[in-house]
Amino acid sequence: MNGPPATPSTVAERYEALRGRIASAGGRGVTVIAVTKAFGPWAIDAAAACGIADIGENYAQECVAKLAEASAAPMPRVHFVGRLQRNKVRMLASCVDVWQTVDRVELAREIGRRAPGAEVMIQVNISGEVTKAGCAPGDTESLASATGDAGLRLVGLMGIGPLGPPAEARDAFRRLRRLVDSLGLPHCSMGMTDDLEVAVAEGATMVRVGTSLFGVRPRHGSRGVPQYGAPPGDR
Repeated sequence: MNGPPATPSTVAERYEALRGRIASAGGRGVTVIAVTKAFGPWAIDAAAACGIADIGENYAQECVAKLAEASAAPMPRVHFVGRLQRNKVRMLASCVDVWQTVDRVELAREIGRRAPGAEVMIQVNISGEVTKAGCAPGDTESLASATGDAGLRLVGLMGIGPLGPPAEARDAFRRLRRLVDSLGLPHCSMGMTDDLEVAVAEGATMVRVGTSLFGVRPRHGSRGVPQYGAPPGDR
């Protein structure tokens, strides 16, 4: 699938299959976030054409560039789902609808300054892996309070399952769902292409998928792929 972009009809067929997977796992009203990271603007347009109302982007420069080139009307809601640098918030403030990766007080304050009243989600490190972003589960409540103090609208929690077989993510997803319920929040964003059935069974209200819709994700800088690139490290 590294060849030409997937056609809208192909994406629509894959989306229908994806909805079938969600339904088979017991999901009702689960929002699909189509992660268009590393794909060109065509992916945003194809997602919108088949009725997907929410897309996810990981990198600031790529997000801004692609939205300027995409022609979808109406444009899907944009969720920022990648690790976020404070110095990129200003760039994204006018185009992000939901900030899913708030993991520290300083970031919440910066979003509150640049995008007052924005919808945010707290990313929680539910796997305990040091390579994964997110606040510690025990810090979630205090960070939730800080988002309110920053003038933001906290709508849910987000987490990434541990590496390994999908079944091994069950306990982590269950912990995230319990945190969501303890805070009385409406949304629980967890589950990707490989582990979405487990996530849905444990109460996901949003799943973040890319390859199951658009095919194998190209590498940045490969021939024929727009040079959107990943941003440098946080500072």
